[in-house]
Amino acid sequence: MDCKVNKKILHFVQNDKMCIFARMNKLNRTQLLPDRPGIPPMAKMPEPETLDVPALAEAYRLGEIDLICVLGPTASGKTRYAVNLAQRMQGASDPRALPAEILSADSRQVYRGMDIGTGKDLREYGEVPYHLIDLVPAGSKYNIYQYQKDFAAAYADVRSRGTVPILCGGSGLYIEAVTRAYKFEKENGLSAAALPQKVYYIGTLVSREERVARIDRRLEERLQEGLIEEVKGLLETVPAPNLIYYGLEYKFVTLYILGELSYEDMVVALGNAIHQFAKRQMTWFRGMERDGITIHWVRP
Repeated sequence: MDCKVNKKILHFVQNDKMCIFARMNKLNRTQLLPDRPGIPPMAKMPEPETLDVPALAEAYRLGEIDLICVLGPTASGKTRYAVNLAQRMQGASDPRALPAEILSADSRQVYRGMDIGTGKDLREYGEVPYHLIDLVPAGSKYNIYQYQKDFAAAYADVRSRGTVPILCGGSGLYIEAVTRAYKFEKENGLSAAALPQKVYYIGTLVSREERVARIDRRLEERLQEGLIEEVKGLLETVPAPNLIYYGLEYKFVTLYILGELSYEDMVVALGNAIHQFAKRQMTWFRGMERDGITIHWVRP
């Protein structure tokens, strides 16, 4: 079950507490769409499945799986799907029903105060308990080494109460670090036994056209909801380079506030960056499949 980092990760740089990882991909050879410059085309989509939720709960009860992982690119509806799945697992009249809780696998939602830009809509969870969100203050450096330890603690807590853990997110490196037991040059005291061994992966699937429309719509909504004001507030206590380091919304909005981008250029550059990011996420997940992992793709 163990997966050595150096088989997946091509660069590992450790600077004090900060780990920087980079994974090779082939995006530099991707032809851009002529109608939407900056947006890579989507590869052929996998066929969607229909899942038997009571059977999934029963498989967990029998020990056939020990974690459900809902993954997908940005704007694919994975959080909504995970919440709905948890509600169906614990609210069904079926005697196989079990309570469920969600563990986040989002590398930026760990930061407190970074809410609009990371899509941290906690209302979406409703009454479903969630974990691994708002762990550290904005401006700090949180890394995959720390995430693996925090996940192990939350995972043990959820399991100890007889509850089904549902890992949900789009950060492929974070997901694989805990579902494939990455090992690090500096030991963090975790054994593979502290991490899931039998993971059932579910991927949220949307068409390229729908994904583009959702990303554009969501960016417009976040700007209207106060994204620029959120970044201005963060800049009162967080140095600009630290916010730029977080990328996407925090990078481009910070550059706009600093006067290095016009509003129009910021919106275009940010939109294209998010589209490219979503493509890289799908490239990562399809790479997991090539490594032998079975992902059950569904339409959320």
